[in-house]
Formats: sequence, structure tokens, C-alpha cells
Amino acid sequence: MTDRIERVVILGGGTAGWMTTTALAKSFGRRLRVTLLESDEIGTVGVGEATIPTIHWFNELIGLDEAEFFRATKASFKLGIEFVDWARPGHRYFHPFGHYGVQLPGVSFHHRWLKARADGLDLPLSAFSLATRLADENRFAKPQGDARSILSTLGYAYHFDAGLYARHLRTLAEADGVRRVEGKLRDVERHPETGHIAALTTERGERLEGDLFIDCSGFRALLIEGVMSAGYDEWSHWLPCDRAVAMPCARVAETTPYTRSTARAAGWQWRIPLQHRTGNGYVYASPFISDDEAAAALLAELDGEALAEPRFLRFTAGRRKRGWIGNVVAIGLSSGFLEPLESTSIHLIQSGIAKLLTLFPDRDMDPGLARRFDRVFGADMDDIKDFLILHYHATSGKSDALWTHCRHMAIPDTLAEKMAQYRRSGRLMIGTDDLFRDASWLAVLNGQGVEAEDYNPLADTLDPATNRAQLEQIAAVVARAAPTLPKHDEVVAQIIGGGAGTPARATAR
Repeated sequence: MTDRIERVVILGGGTAGWMTTTALAKSFGRRLRVTLLESDEIGTVGVGEATIPTIHWFNELIGLDEAEFFRATKASFKLGIEFVDWARPGHRYFHPFGHYGVQLPGVSFHHRWLKARADGLDLPLSAFSLATRLADENRFAKPQGDARSILSTLGYAYHFDAGLYARHLRTLAEADGVRRVEGKLRDVERHPETGHIAALTTERGERLEGDLFIDCSGFRALLIEGVMSAGYDEWSHWLPCDRAVAMPCARVAETTPYTRSTARAAGWQWRIPLQHRTGNGYVYASPFISDDEAAAALLAELDGEALAEPRFLRFTAGRRKRGWIGNVVAIGLSSGFLEPLESTSIHLIQSGIAKLLTLFPDRDMDPGLARRFDRVFGADMDDIKDFLILHYHATSGKSDALWTHCRHMAIPDTLAEKMAQYRRSGRLMIGTDDLFRDASWLAVLNGQGVEAEDYNPLADTLDPATNRAQLEQIAAVVARAAPTLPKHDEVVAQIIGGGAGTPARATAR
């Protein structure tokens, strides 16, 4: 009979630890004994407060109650990311969640747009995005399933306080029987024959035995690197930012339902609005600015009173060469790090969780499962890496040393091919399993000034006048629909107050 895993020990709390713990508890129930070791004396990174729409997979997995979640984490909705001064100084664009335009017969919508533009249509891609229009007006609506409604083109995610989120997940996990042990790791006991971990011992002498150990110890990677020596592929030659300073400030206006990323001389600044405060940070490359200078630059750009002292983080972009070795699996920052430019940190946590659940081992720890985990998780990291590099590389008009370096640096062949193919033919070379889909690549390619010179020849089968009229009608529907939808803060107030949710009154016919 198969020897099933019965005991899982998770090292480290924070977002990664408690997301993993909650997912295991909800998926296996009481059949799996889950123990989490963390110390209140060890801080967590906890500055990643923005998500992308893949968060809905995790929320459905654990049966998250949205109203409770909003009340517990001071959350707000997110329709996308605004990029300011990235392509060039004085320029801004929006990366929306959801889709551009609507589904029409024949070629993809963006090829219809490229064809219409060649035929004289003077409407930007953003005119076909309801999410972009709503974000600009601080409005919000959830997507509708009816494909005839322009609301069906929307996507959304959340902003939330990461510390409060971990606390909320802990409450859910402990209610499902998870055991939390307070303390620091002292020793790791290994099987003499297999090299697998047998137990963790705390500084208080408590011994935590397990069949599977999950490393959620953050940048320290105490198990996957400290014990199993996984190795690290460094990507700082493509993603040179290696530090961040974070500082919350008071709210001063209505909530903007999007994250803002503003390019600065030595990196970029994030702005993430929550119910009770605004999260801010400066991600920067230390060769081009000192810590004190970065903190001062961030403080000077806050739009409200600072609520805490600056908090500094150090990191190196890249990933572990192996994320699963023996009976140790790394999830979260212990598996690698990609800066939060596109809010992918929490996605990568749940990506690791999803792959672990799919490949969940027995006690024999089939090495083929580990190889598969590393291959598919590595592909996810590689896809995101290329997308982030695009933001840094495709710029103009900025003479700062960091941006000059990034503009002239050699980029991965995979990204170079995507950019060249889009310029040449308007085609998006995206794999079936890639995280970022058509709308994301379209937003950033066009936003960063990488424009298509041609389109799919199938678009030439369309009557130019009819195609143009259809696109103009879609843009008109977007423009008419937006003012009929509620302000973001009204929606949040309704949710946390126990209301029915978002009214939906806009329909495209």
C-alpha cells in the first residue's frame, strides 16, 4: 500500500507560510497534520500588498469570504497598474486587468485595431479598455459572465495589508486544526541514509518531526539553501535593482483602484492605496543611489503624512536552481525573488502551492515529481522575468545611469524574439502556460513604445469601413458605460457594511 504523507512542517510564517498552511489545511482537512514554526521576534518582509487576478484561484481554494477579508485586511480593489515616466519622461500608460475590446469573429481584437489604425482610425488601444476608463475615474465594477456585456471584459485583483492578511489566514488555518509553534530554529536533523530532513528542533528544545518540510523562511532560505544547498541563478545583470525602502503614509483622497509605479532616477516608486493608509516604496539599484538618498527621495514624494520610519530591504533578483530537493520544498522568497514591479510576489507563492498540490508526493519522495516541480515553476519565473525586463529595457529620453545601462543591455533571447515579432507582425509570441496574456503584453509593449508595423494578413479579409465602425462602437460603449458605474469607495463601503455588492448597469449589445 502507498505510504502517504501524514505530517507536514512549515518553517516560517508571513504571507508565504500562512498561505501554504491554509491551502494544505483546506485541501487535505484533518488527514494531514500541519505544523508551522515561526517566531514573533523575526520580522517578515510584508511589503507586498498588491496582487494580480490569479489571486482568485487561491481565494476559491480556501473558500475565502470576501467581506470578512476586506474588513480584516483593509483591502481595496485593483483594476491594474499605472506606469508613470517609464517609457520616457512625462509619459504614462495603464496596464489593465481583463481584455481589450470584445470577442469578434476572425482575427484577435488587437489585429483588428492594428488594421483599423492603418486605415486611419485615430483611437489608442486604451480606448477599448473599460478597466482603464474606470481606473481613471476611481470607479469599480466586477466582471459579468454575459459576453454581451462590456463588463465581461473586466478583471480585478486586490490591494491589502500583508501583515493583516497573514493574520487573517492564520485564524482560518488554526480553525482547521493547524498547529502553530512559537520559536526559532536551532537544529535540523537529517536521515543518515537519504539526507532527507527528519525533524526541526527549536531553541526551546521542541522537536518537530515531519514527512515533508516546506521552507517559507524568506530570503534566508534556511532549509532549501542552508541545509540542502540548492544554489541560486542570479539575474541582477537584467534586473539591477537590489534594494527597497518602504514607508506608509496617511490617506489624503478617495481611493485609486490601481497600483501606481513611477520611474525614478535609480529605480521606481510604488503607491498602493488601502482603506486605512497608502503603502509606498522605492525599489532601487544601490550602485546608483545610497540608502539615505533613496529614503529622502521617497519621503519627498509621499502624498500624505509619513506613518512610520523607513524600512529597508536587500535582495538579489533570481531563483533557486532547485526548489524541491528530497523532502524539502521552497515556497515564497526562499524559492527566489522578482521585484514587485508587476505585483507577482504573491502569485509566485500560490504558483508554488498549486504545483505542490498537483505533484504532492508520498513518503518515498519520487524525484520525478521534484524535477517536474522545478521545471514548471522555473518556467513561470522565466516568463515573469522577461516581462519585467521589458519595462526596464524599452525606454527613451532618460539619461540617468541606471536607465542608460538598461536601455543598452543585452536581453534574453526569448524576450528579444517577442519584441521583434511584435514589431514586425503584430503577433504576440506567448506560450499556453505563460502567466501574462495578450492584454498584458499589449499594454506594456505599446506603453513602452514598442509598436507593431504590420498585422495578421487575415485582417485584410475584413471590410475596412465595417471594421472601423465596429471598433468605434466598442469605444463608445466603454465611454458610455464608465459613468454609470459606482465609485470604488462606495463599493468597498457596501462590502464591509454587509451590502449586496457591486451594481452592474452597463451592457454592450
